[in-house]
Amino acid sequence: MYQDKKRLTKGLVLLFAVNILVICLFQNGALAATYRQGSTGEPVRTIQTKLKNWGYYTGSVDGIYGSATTAAVKYFQRSNGLTADGIAGPATLAALGMPSSGGGSTTGGQSGEVELLARVISAEARGEPYSGQVAVGAVILNRVNHPSFPNSIAGVVYQPGAFTCMVDGQFDQPVADSAVRAARDAINGADPSGGAIYYFNPSTATSGWIWSRPLIKVIGQHRFCA
Repeated sequence: MYQDKKRLTKGLVLLFAVNILVICLFQNGALAATYRQGSTGEPVRTIQTKLKNWGYYTGSVDGIYGSATTAAVKYFQRSNGLTADGIAGPATLAALGMPSSGGGSTTGGQSGEVELLARVISAEARGEPYSGQVAVGAVILNRVNHPSFPNSIAGVVYQPGAFTCMVDGQFDQPVADSAVRAARDAINGADPSGGAIYYFNPSTATSGWIWSRPLIKVIGQHRFCA
């Protein structure tokens, strides 16, 4: 009887410790949300909506993570240098502009917008004059407000083929401090680009079409165009 009580006590202590550990992990974000085939709910609907808006998904926005959603997630992952497993885990959710600890979009939050915008500015304009870095951020924001582009920062950034940094690995490089400041300035309304919705470096541009865009101004190595 004594041994049984001793084993029961140890079991209860162990169970209590495990519960405390799980609570701590959730509080610290270590157990991040993951969505895969068979998942349902509003987070899945958000994933489907984003993928549909960006041209990766053509199915119904029904909140059901089926085979079509899995295929769309794989397509998005392949296009953005992620492991194409069809599972919307932390890295994929971050790329979609969604928090990995929940289902909502972070693009409406100031900190999430600054972080994403700064990452693109750093990747696309590292080494450019500060005004040129702010201008790159302004171009992204100008696209958000333009009817020809997605209506969110994440939508513009992850639009297929929009930015070379998304495919050449620069997007994953450390973010320069100046890029963070530039992102904040652009979000607060600064626009050295003069309202541009395109920019390019003439020494590296491979598209003849971009030269047809009306030039607004030149800042550093970039031409900013309408």
